[in-house]
Amino acid sequence: MQREEKQLDMLLEAVLNRLNELKTSISSMIHKIETESISWPVFLDNFALISSHLTGLSKILSHELGTPLTNLTVLPLMLTPERDEVLLQLTEGRIPVFSHDLVPDYLRTKSEPAAEARMLQNEQKANNLNAEAAMKHIAQYTKVVSHVWDIISKNREEWEVEASSRSGVQQTSSMTDTQTLVAAVGMGKGLKMTMPVGPGPAGIMVPPAMRPGIIPGPIGPAAISPGTGKAPSAIKTNIKSANQIHPYGR
Repeated sequence: MQREEKQLDMLLEAVLNRLNELKTSISSMIHKIETESISWPVFLDNFALISSHLTGLSKILSHELGTPLTNLTVLPLMLTPERDEVLLQLTEGRIPVFSHDLVPDYLRTKSEPAAEARMLQNEQKANNLNAEAAMKHIAQYTKVVSHVWDIISKNREEWEVEASSRSGVQQTSSMTDTQTLVAAVGMGKGLKMTMPVGPGPAGIMVPPAMRPGIIPGPIGPAAISPGTGKAPSAIKTNIKSANQIHPYGR
């Protein structure tokens, strides 16, 4: 009897260690997916680690030492609706109480009745399917899976090539263009003056203010003398009377 209990303790300890490793691997993978941008090889490595833990757990349960676990029955020693801190610590915060309502779910050894009926229905449907129809469905599923796999592989290759060819952050601005724009807005550098010009000497078009011999005057309606309707001349003259006596007589 003591030997069987010792073997059972060893088996439970091995199963518990394997379950803790599996839980740690799953938590680490979920954390990387949610917080990091992992590559496809890293994702496959984490998935392979989880798969290895599941395989090891299956081997431990299939090669049981001593009494098989399927021959044992788990019975609750005490049921209470009150919060149990020891149970909460043992289950890492998942089960706060061990009441009458929760025990059938926690100690269930078979699937739920609805899930079990659905599974039985699928098994009957699979058994009634002939070999030819089954091979046809398998071929269709294989074709779909292969097509999806080709698309994923092609996109993965394109992403890897693009990531390897990209040396750094792509430049989206030009410092030279920025400096040119700032100089044009702040100091007017590079801007052309558009104003009316007229013909100048030697056929050169020059502004009126730069023509030699012309004194700029007022332009517009204010330059027209009232009552005459003509614009005054821009050249100032000093006309003296002809009958003025010369100060030095002959």
